[in-house]
Amino acid sequence: MTARDRDDSGRPRNARPRDALGRPLPYGAQGVPRQPEGVPRSSDQTLDEAQRLLDAGRPFHAHEVFEDAWKAARGTPHAPLWQALAQLAVGQTHRLRGNPAGARALLLRAADALAPYALDPPYGIDVAGLAGWAREPDARDLPPLRRHEPPEGNQGTGRRG
Repeated sequence: MTARDRDDSGRPRNARPRDALGRPLPYGAQGVPRQPEGVPRSSDQTLDEAQRLLDAGRPFHAHEVFEDAWKAARGTPHAPLWQALAQLAVGQTHRLRGNPAGARALLLRAADALAPYALDPPYGIDVAGLAGWAREPDARDLPPLRRHEPPEGNQGTGRRG
């Protein structure tokens, strides 16, 4: 039986290097740095880091940032928002990998999950713009996550949710 790759805590984790779109490369190949998992971030930090990764053409890695936020927000009203943003990033990953069917399924799921936040978008997120893009992704580039700076009092308090 082959030994499994494990992280520092002993959990199974594939140690193969990955390319910018998260595809595994052969052991020993030069990959891009992986996003650390389980990093506690405020909502603003999550959005800033994810935007940086999206701007760098690394939506798979942005998805990992959103996944951390989603896991930290489980049981809160904003957990589905973070999940939708993770799905959006994975959908973009599939688009860039040349998988239109997988991209469409994930992007439509993300658009549907973003819809409940359209009337009162938290953290300055451009919910309408992102959902619209997810429904018609070939019409234009992925818009920025935020339309503007978060409104006063809605900037994320260092907590998730």
